[in-house]
Amino acid sequence: MEYMTLNNGVKMPKLGYGVYQVTPEECERCVLDAIAVGYRSIDTAQAYYNEEGVGSAVKKSGVPRDELFITTKVWISNAGYEKAKRSIDESLKKLQTDYIDRLLIHRPIGDYYGSYRAMEEAYRGGKARAIGVSNFYPDRLVDLCHFVDVRPAVNQVETHVFQQQKQAHAIMQKYGVSHESWGPFAEGRKDFFSNPVLGEIAARHGKTAAQVALRFLLQSDVIVIPKSTHKERMKENFEVFNFALTETDMQKIAALDEGESAFFSHYDPATVEFLASFGKK
Repeated sequence: MEYMTLNNGVKMPKLGYGVYQVTPEECERCVLDAIAVGYRSIDTAQAYYNEEGVGSAVKKSGVPRDELFITTKVWISNAGYEKAKRSIDESLKKLQTDYIDRLLIHRPIGDYYGSYRAMEEAYRGGKARAIGVSNFYPDRLVDLCHFVDVRPAVNQVETHVFQQQKQAHAIMQKYGVSHESWGPFAEGRKDFFSNPVLGEIAARHGKTAAQVALRFLLQSDVIVIPKSTHKERMKENFEVFNFALTETDMQKIAALDEGESAFFSHYDPATVEFLASFGKK
């Protein structure tokens, strides 16, 4: 396993297991499988409605709590100081833990400054070992970094071979914020797994296109949290530390960057209107 040292000195695995779209019913089993494979970083969120499954799996795994790195995120409906503060305590109960290793704002919608103040308080009080953000585009990240006491440790954004976030990565480096990918496989969009460039490189290394895609991000200093509900695929995604891409490989994959989202944009008013509606529910 390779590790990323965050800006407050906390170390986290560069490869974790994400539980987005894992149903509450199957989450416990999936996380137990992931931990058995060797994953020690588990990424969930209030909006995934499966924090309880993560907490149960952690308890049943037999792995000491201090050997695991648990992330959750404050959702839009809990934006604002008071609501965020209450939601953090609720997440701790659901996760059956006294602290969260990494606490993030899920999206820059609503009173996220109030949410961040609650997270800073949780950080100072030992309820979170590190705090950060998710889906903050460069403009929002720069703004936040200038007006908070505890600089975000991580920004989790859509990042894969077709959307490499090169400008965002440079801004994160400038402000000492670690870059993390969600959707490292673009959820299979754009014929991801049959891409000829990834396929050719994978064949030479005796790997799969998915493994090559993950390795590209890891070698680009990007944290990854691939998700699968199948244990064999979890193992495949975990086996990315026994090979390295050449500089030529890296250049070929870098050329795949289209520089735009495969999903949505926070610059789109319709997207913002849709997301803002969650804050009124």
